[in-house]
Amino acid sequence: MKIVVLDGHTLNPGDLSWKEMKALGELIVYDRTGPSQIVERAKDADIVLTNKVPLSAQTIHQLTSLKYIGVLATGYNIIDVAAARERNIPVCNVPGYSTASVAQLTFALLLELAHHVQRHSDAVMQGKWSASPDFCFWDYPLMELDGKTMGIIGFGTIGQKVADIASAFGMHIIANSRTQTNQQHRKNFKWASVQELLQQADVVSIHCPLTPETKGLINKESLQLMKPSAFLLNTSRGPIVIDEYLADALNNDVIAGAGIDVLSTEPPPLSNPLLKAKNCMITPHIAWATKEARARMMNITLNNLSAFFNGQPVHVVN
Repeated sequence: MKIVVLDGHTLNPGDLSWKEMKALGELIVYDRTGPSQIVERAKDADIVLTNKVPLSAQTIHQLTSLKYIGVLATGYNIIDVAAARERNIPVCNVPGYSTASVAQLTFALLLELAHHVQRHSDAVMQGKWSASPDFCFWDYPLMELDGKTMGIIGFGTIGQKVADIASAFGMHIIANSRTQTNQQHRKNFKWASVQELLQQADVVSIHCPLTPETKGLINKESLQLMKPSAFLLNTSRGPIVIDEYLADALNNDVIAGAGIDVLSTEPPPLSNPLLKAKNCMITPHIAWATKEARARMMNITLNNLSAFFNGQPVHVVN
C-alpha cells in the first residue's frame, strides 16, 4: 500500500515520528501541497492523508488507485464525501484528539479578555508600575468569572469540556445543541435556543461544526442580541462568524470583546478588519496544536489505518 501525506508539516513539524506509519506501507510525506500538485502527488496512492488540502469530487475521480482517505482533523468539510462514497472509498477522521487542548485555549482567550494579562505585563515592562503613585494600577477593566453565564453553542465533547471548566470557575451554563443529551449531573445548567443564549450569556463560546446551517450564524443581527458587556469566543471554525460584522460590533461597542482562534480565510489577508478591531484577541488556529494533541492524532490515525487494513474501518464519516 502506498500512503501519501499531502500536508504533513501541520501534524508533524519535526517533533513527532513517522516511523510507525512507515511500517504500514510505502510512505511519502509532503510538508505542503498546492492545489495544482494534488493529483500528480497522489495519482498512484492507495491511501491519502490530508489535514487542510481539499479533495474535491473532480480530484477524487482522477485518483484511480485511491482506496482510503484519512482526514488529519475532526472536521472533514474539505473532502467531497459523496464523491468518495460513490467509489466506496471510506473517509475517516480523527475525533476527540484535541478536546482538552481546545478547551484550554478557550479559557486562555477568556482569561486574557477578563484580566488583560499580557497588556498589563507589557505596561509593567514599560515602566508604568514603577511610575505609579499607588501600590497597584490597571489600564483595562478587570472581570471576575464567578457568577457570570457562559453560553456554549455546540455541546459535543469540546463544548462539554468547556462547561466543566466554566463550572469550576463558578459560572452558570446555558447551551445549545442539535441533540440535547442528559445533563442532569450539571448544576446551574439549562438548554436554550441560540437567540436566548445570545441574549443571556456574558460569554458566548462557539464549539459547533461548520455546516450550511451554522455558516454565518454569528452575523450583524445575532451580535446585536448580545449584551454590550459580553465576550465572544470562537475556537471552532472561522466561517461560523462573519468577520466584518464582528469587527463592526467590537469597534462600535455592541459587544465588549472577542477571543478567536479561527478566521473565515486562513491565513487571513491583511485587509481582514478583525486584525485592527478593538479588544480583539486573535491566535493563529493553534487550539488543536499542542504536542500532546498532535501525538494523540498520530496514534488515532495509525489505529484508523490498522482497522482499515483489517477490513473494519472506524471513524468513517461517509
